Amino acid sequence: MPETTAAAREGKVDVAAIILAAGAGSRYGYPKILAPGFLDAALGALDGAGVAKIMVVTGARRVVLPDNVQEVFCPRWHRGMGASLRSGLEAAAGAAQRLLLHVVDCPDVDSHVVRRILEQDTTRPARAVFEGKPGHPVVLPRPYVTKLLTVLDDAAGAGRYLAGLPELLQVECSDLASGHDIDVPGEAGQYTWEQVSPPPGAGN
Repeated sequence: MPETTAAAREGKVDVAAIILAAGAGSRYGYPKILAPGFLDAALGALDGAGVAKIMVVTGARRVVLPDNVQEVFCPRWHRGMGASLRSGLEAAAGAAQRLLLHVVDCPDVDSHVVRRILEQDTTRPARAVFEGKPGHPVVLPRPYVTKLLTVLDDAAGAGRYLAGLPELLQVECSDLASGHDIDVPGEAGQYTWEQVSPPPGAGN
């Protein structure tokens, strides 16, 4: 019988989370970590699901983070998402039994999506999908994190590795969110999420 995280529903989860937010946002026009509401939405989704250990991978731009959120600066951010992901994975090594991966540019992914992913079988990797399309967040038990580090290259993210896992749970979440990653500012108006103040440093 699959092991499920009843603790997640109680606000107690043995999970560390990484938000990837290191990119320059070339198509967006500026780093998405500075986009009003984006980082707050990602942090709120994790906090609302009971994730207490949160790290944000920065690179092209650094911002002041809440006291309970750890910054992981990736000096090789320009080499690609894989480089940023590696920095996060290495920083989170041993922090928890499972590691949740999220991105800064999917602001309508909220705590309900995160909870649904965390409530899956804790021994298997799981990924949110939206109308069948792979999205975020992704959760990996610790042995999968170790394996991912051995195959990860700077240019690519974890997609190829995940696609090769027959045991990957693909969890449909389109009833909760679009899961759309926003690449240009005009797309942001198509979606709604709880907007709060812009991230600290956004005006710098």
